[in-house]
Amino acid sequence: MSSAPAAAPAATTHDAQGRELVVSVSNLKKHFPISSGVIVQRQVGAVKAVDGVSFNVYKGETLGLVGESGCGKSTTGRTVLQLYKPTAGSVKFEGHELTTMGGNELRNMRRKMQMIFQDPFASLNPRMSVGNIVSEPLKIHNVIQNKVELQEYVEALLQRVGLNPYYVNRYPHEFSGGQRQRIGIARALALRPTFIVADEPISALDVSIQAQVVNLLEDLQEEFNLTYLFIAHDLSMVRHICDRVAVMYLGKIVEIGPTDVVYDNPLHPYTQALLSAVPVPDPMVERNRQRIILKGDVPSPARPPVGCNFNTRCPVALSGICYQDPDPELVEMEPGHFVACHRVTPF
Repeated sequence: MSSAPAAAPAATTHDAQGRELVVSVSNLKKHFPISSGVIVQRQVGAVKAVDGVSFNVYKGETLGLVGESGCGKSTTGRTVLQLYKPTAGSVKFEGHELTTMGGNELRNMRRKMQMIFQDPFASLNPRMSVGNIVSEPLKIHNVIQNKVELQEYVEALLQRVGLNPYYVNRYPHEFSGGQRQRIGIARALALRPTFIVADEPISALDVSIQAQVVNLLEDLQEEFNLTYLFIAHDLSMVRHICDRVAVMYLGKIVEIGPTDVVYDNPLHPYTQALLSAVPVPDPMVERNRQRIILKGDVPSPARPPVGCNFNTRCPVALSGICYQDPDPELVEMEPGHFVACHRVTPF
């Protein structure tokens, strides 16, 4: 497959362990205003979809972002890519601060950051052919001008994601969900990005197709040296594909660490409850497992509880500190394993 011209050189940075940082997010917030009034509207509150999130994504890894619906996972991914402008906080991509960028500067950075959307039925323009969908980012960024080269490049992309290159003249309605998601993946790959946000890329697909798409993403990561932020509900799939996992609840990260460490030794009560709901194929193990059933509903992000966000549903909340300000911060409990909980003590 012919290669697209490279974007501007990156200002690489490394952490204390020498790992190359691709994305560094610090105290990221995204609040959506709540307005009242018919003629004269005024803000009366805010939905705190993302409320003080911090994490790093390192070169070549896959960081999983998991949690219940409405916890802020997708908003986090979109805000990292600046599809939503953050209310506060910092997002650095390859050493460049994205939150202060605009216009052509941000547009040039977008060539190296792409997104695979959740719904393959809504993310593709039904009036555009497959060839035009995949080639659109190349045209926008004026990467390949020769029509013959552009056609060959698009056909090679389709073939690489497992589609017939002769599909370039067909339209999205002629494809299945799995094929449409492959088209979306080809579009995300067109500009040869280094970082991709995969926003629940398999949740709308049949179970029989999900493994194929995940295997494709893993193969592409190895071939093109990609870095993923993988947003998902399926905890079993996250364990399979992700190097590290971050657990979100009500706009905040409550636990983050290496995938095997978090799954084998979950420390936050919310993480323990999530993992207790994951089915185990061994019937003897499944029969003897203890399920943690959370009571009540997730509070509204417009009116989060005082103190720990999880205190309204936590089975081990303390009557004092867990219901008081401030909300617990992420603390390193063991090397690389961070938890935000008053009940867990550091190593």
